[in-house]
Amino acid sequence: MNRQIRSAAEDGIVFGEISSSLGFLLRLAQVKCFDSFFDTLAHHGLKPGEFTVLWVIGLNPGVPQGAIARRLRIKPAHMTKLVQRAVDAGLVERSTPDDDRRSVHLSLSDQGTRFVERNKPDFLNFIAAEKVDMEEGEFAELVRLLQKFTGMEQAG
Repeated sequence: MNRQIRSAAEDGIVFGEISSSLGFLLRLAQVKCFDSFFDTLAHHGLKPGEFTVLWVIGLNPGVPQGAIARRLRIKPAHMTKLVQRAVDAGLVERSTPDDDRRSVHLSLSDQGTRFVERNKPDFLNFIAAEKVDMEEGEFAELVRLLQKFTGMEQAG
């Protein structure tokens, strides 16, 4: 009963012009996706961004840490902590190229590769489940528009 009262109150909230704000809508969409992620994949012990970084490193072995941080728009200090946790967990290896001692390049360790491969089906199923509230064409169009908006349309 308490949930019904709360839902009725929530339904009456007016947002006005902010309801057409891209930032506002993206934030609500992010929270919805993250809630679903934690409901279905919390047992993996990773946050969505952490698995994303592992996934990107796995697809781009030896890529500079800064390049991943910039492309994913992760603040350098946060990226450093995220990578350190992955290194401590034995999932990521760092290397420093001889020609640029200031650069740090990342690769999955053997354990990290096994982790990503073992958990890939669950994460891909999660991605597929994001479509649940939309028709296939609607979802494809939303993804296309978000890729355009974020500059990801040329990325694979």
